[in-house]
Amino acid sequence: MDADVAERAEIDPAQALGRRLEACYQHIYATAMADVPICNPALGIASTGFRTYGGRAFGIVTTPWFMNLVAADLPQGPSSSPAATGTTLRVGLPAGEVGFIAGELDAIDRVDSCSLFSPVFEFATMEAALETADEAARAFFDPATLEPPPAAVNRRDLLRGYVRRREEASQ
Repeated sequence: MDADVAERAEIDPAQALGRRLEACYQHIYATAMADVPICNPALGIASTGFRTYGGRAFGIVTTPWFMNLVAADLPQGPSSSPAATGTTLRVGLPAGEVGFIAGELDAIDRVDSCSLFSPVFEFATMEAALETADEAARAFFDPATLEPPPAAVNRRDLLRGYVRRREEASQ
């Protein structure tokens, strides 16, 4: 019993919120989404990559009907600014600005979502879905994803050999 208490004390608040989201979506799957044809029967429900950023919890929630990047207020944290359900909110993350749709979920309150996949039939297994979710969670919080694209190549420089010399110089 003491080990269970110690383990719960070490759980990151954002990860704990991710687990609460899993429980909410498990209930939704067992009730409102049961036998709905947009559900991928190969998938379950999981939270991935939950972390605290800007005073809120961010992570990926995968269900048989969607994969979303979500943002939610932490239980002991400050409340985010009020937003009407369905409103698009722009949130700055390390990888850039992301649009979220404001919403609410029973037992959680405010949950803002950015759809990554919906429906999720492109995933044949839960393992494949979780690999994608893990990569997505990492990408949204990796500033390296903001690296500028390579410089545009114009025909004149290409013909004069400038592009090759620039590429060789950068290697």
